[in-house]
Amino acid sequence: MGVVKRLAKLTGFTVAAGAVGGAAVLTAQAVVARTRNYAKPDMRLAMRSSIGGTGKPPMRLVLLGDATALGVGVDRVADTVGGQLAALLAEGSAGRRVELSSVAVAGSRSSDLATQVARALVGPAPDVALVLVGTNDVTHLTGITEAAEHLGAACRRLYDANIPVVVGTCPDFGALRAFAPPLRQLLGLRSRRVARLQAAAAGAEGAVVVDLGARTGPVFRADEGTLCHDGFHPSADGYRVWAHALLPAIEEAATVRRTA
Repeated sequence: MGVVKRLAKLTGFTVAAGAVGGAAVLTAQAVVARTRNYAKPDMRLAMRSSIGGTGKPPMRLVLLGDATALGVGVDRVADTVGGQLAALLAEGSAGRRVELSSVAVAGSRSSDLATQVARALVGPAPDVALVLVGTNDVTHLTGITEAAEHLGAACRRLYDANIPVVVGTCPDFGALRAFAPPLRQLLGLRSRRVARLQAAAAGAEGAVVVDLGARTGPVFRADEGTLCHDGFHPSADGYRVWAHALLPAIEEAATVRRTA
């Protein structure tokens, strides 16, 4: 009941005698969601990739965050959000090579970003860092204000290293088929609150923020094919939707880097 009580508080409800039935439903849905067969991380997706021509200095793009930054839900690097962004960037820059790498770890929360930033800063400096995190802060019911502070600290470290940062905020949980109503709606409310706090924290540290929930949530709600078989992680089509939503921000950040 602890999880249910905390979920109920998110929307101002009280799990009292008159709401025992609703609490029981939420409990059952939480158990089903926890035991669902979710897509597993494929370590091949963490490999470094190079996309595009060789006639210009390469653009180095590094991804940090959770399973979505790694590409869980697909089995080819080309189908991940990073792979699709790299292809779009290479095509849009007339053959410029994009060197793609990821230090993301499936299951990560915002508190894990400090370790990932340290790994991203090893070796040649990235031209742009893309951070996708927040889903596990929602599902684990961790303190979301503290989670946003961890995100802001990660953006600050990257910014201080002269690396432009793009943050894709927490996606819309109201679009995820892995959770049945009313649990889906409660988590959807929490995901939007996480996204707002992320936007404020990252923006204050100079990051370019893309509200993935607002920009792509309606597409995910309307098209079941944007999610992989588990109804939680994006499919290749879902990552493609994200890539197109993130592309202008990545290009803007890369331009700032080149100007500097």
